[in-house]
Amino acid sequence: MTVKIAVLVSGRGSNLQAIIEGIEKGYIRNAAIHVVISNKADAYALERARNHGISAVFLDPKEYDRAGYDRAILNVLKQYDTDLLLLAGYFRPLGNEIIEVYKNRMLNIHPSLLPAFKGLHAQKQAFEYGAKVAGCTVHFVDEGLDSGPIIIQKCVPVLPEDTEETLTERILEQEHIIYPEAVRLFVEGKLKIEGRNVVFLS
Repeated sequence: MTVKIAVLVSGRGSNLQAIIEGIEKGYIRNAAIHVVISNKADAYALERARNHGISAVFLDPKEYDRAGYDRAILNVLKQYDTDLLLLAGYFRPLGNEIIEVYKNRMLNIHPSLLPAFKGLHAQKQAFEYGAKVAGCTVHFVDEGLDSGPIIIQKCVPVLPEDTEETLTERILEQEHIIYPEAVRLFVEGKLKIEGRNVVFLS
């Protein structure tokens, strides 16, 4: 059975590209991205989707109230019979209805070692705080802010010569590695949630 994936995006979609390439190269087997949805009409991620023959959908938040917007997303997800929902740089809060429908079937990538530096501009937070180690986290999505069970994390040292921009770029390189890995593990049925812990099955 092929796992049908949908991806929510707001920006350039470099993590989306990493997952697309993971599927095309056979690293992630028995899965396909069927639709990419964005709240930004000019998100380059939509162009990436079109370049790979994936349906690209812009939903304008101005046309809905918050609950209506979430229902619009759910309608698209249902239309494409979505099994797994991925957030890849999606900068809009999700309502509880979507989170409930996709409970334990929605992943997010965050540019910090959670639970440190939640929310927006995590790399800037880490840099300004003087952290010696930064990184990134793939986690299941729950009702809290970047608070769901952690799947994979990758450490990135903060170098003396780093700027916020160079640190962000080095973290992103690792995001492109661990997000496809987490998707692969999910698709292969190798992730089991036990409380706050995610156990890898052999």
